[in-house]
Amino acid sequence: MVSASLDVPADALSKTYDLAMLDLDGVVYIGGEAVPGAAEHLEAVRSDGMRCAFITNNASRTPVTVAEHLTELGVHAETDDVVTSAQAAARVLVEHLGAEARVVVLGGAGLLDAVAAVGLRGVGVDEDADAVVTGYGPDVRWSEVMRVAVRIRDGLWWVASNTDLTIPTPFGVAPGHGVLVETLRRFSDVDPVVAGKPARPLLDETVRRVGGERPLMIGDRLDTDIDGAIATGIDSLLVLTGVTGLAELVATPSGRRPTYVGPDLGSLREAHPAPERSGQGFEIGGWTAQVEGTRLTCTGAGSPGDWWRAVAPAAWAHLDETGSCADIDGLTPPEPPVQPSGPVASRS
Repeated sequence: MVSASLDVPADALSKTYDLAMLDLDGVVYIGGEAVPGAAEHLEAVRSDGMRCAFITNNASRTPVTVAEHLTELGVHAETDDVVTSAQAAARVLVEHLGAEARVVVLGGAGLLDAVAAVGLRGVGVDEDADAVVTGYGPDVRWSEVMRVAVRIRDGLWWVASNTDLTIPTPFGVAPGHGVLVETLRRFSDVDPVVAGKPARPLLDETVRRVGGERPLMIGDRLDTDIDGAIATGIDSLLVLTGVTGLAELVATPSGRRPTYVGPDLGSLREAHPAPERSGQGFEIGGWTAQVEGTRLTCTGAGSPGDWWRAVAPAAWAHLDETGSCADIDGLTPPEPPVQPSGPVASRS
């Protein structure tokens, strides 16, 4: 939701910002399926002149693999549109150490390729090295983890691709690279330089690679996507197609809130006017949201986007004034419009 200090854009976000920095899981796809309408929405924002960059904290997959996966789901993506935490970590390393530096790589193919692409020399866990970089890799051996842990404790500089504690898998949510980072940190008493969200190197690398003077971060997670945008000093759009729902949104404290809120990627093609405050409530587009006692209500009729633009500030005003979250029992968000399911038109 728009902060009081921000000049509210009168036009759609896709015409106000020139680069959409898109998180993947929960925003563009969920597991093995595209989010309904995502492909069509992204084609439309491109027609408005907005570039699309697909960014991921997953350091194990190469940009080629990610682009191919998106294309299979009907979402147009070139390899150069994809930026990974592995590439951000490699940039941190080469800027600090220079090309030809020797780096122990503990991770998957994406991390190995990113290190080589910037001219660094990947070496084994027992070889002379200037640094170590770690990332998610399903085939990393415990013997290598032990050796790297000792070397970090003994002073080898450490860059971590990300600190995500979980990762989605076909068999459920599983431990992510952040679990390994915590293990290494506790053993060595050393904090790594982190490249992925919410640290800023990944977003900086995205702008450097894809370009854009007015970037907008789009994500479904407050703790990585939105926190990362805030840390980088860019505006953000929280979409409600992933892990964040109404309960998490109304509990978001001041200083960690997104610039805008919307039900899905269709929100990129909407203007996001600030609601008007009327008495104890917030009004916009036919909706009135207010907290009565402790209970958050929203009455009226209008677009799903305007419902969220009314509810969020009402809940946040109550949180700021009382220090307590509003009761949302019985409050149900409206469903976004169903998108056409036909094939996506190809881009020239």
